[in-house]
Amino acid sequence: MENRLLNIGFGNVVSSHRIIAIIGPDSAPIKRMIQDARENGRLIDATYGRRTRAVVVMDSDHIILSAVQADTVAHRLNSKDTEEHGES
Repeated sequence: MENRLLNIGFGNVVSSHRIIAIIGPDSAPIKRMIQDARENGRLIDATYGRRTRAVVVMDSDHIILSAVQADTVAHRLNSKDTEEHGES
């Protein structure tokens, strides 16, 4: 499997094959998950001080915050998958 990098905003990229979920930050369970990751040193804040619009859950138990909408990040991920399989 080739390692693809996914742009999550402001020049930040993550390894796409390590992503478990891309979710919105508004629900209470997600806010608790973010707080728990912050307390345990597993939170990566890639928002550059802007509002969190997407939460990326990684297979390493790290949580990444992005200022790009979850739909946009997911679309970028799907676009990479489509290109990888030779579809357009």
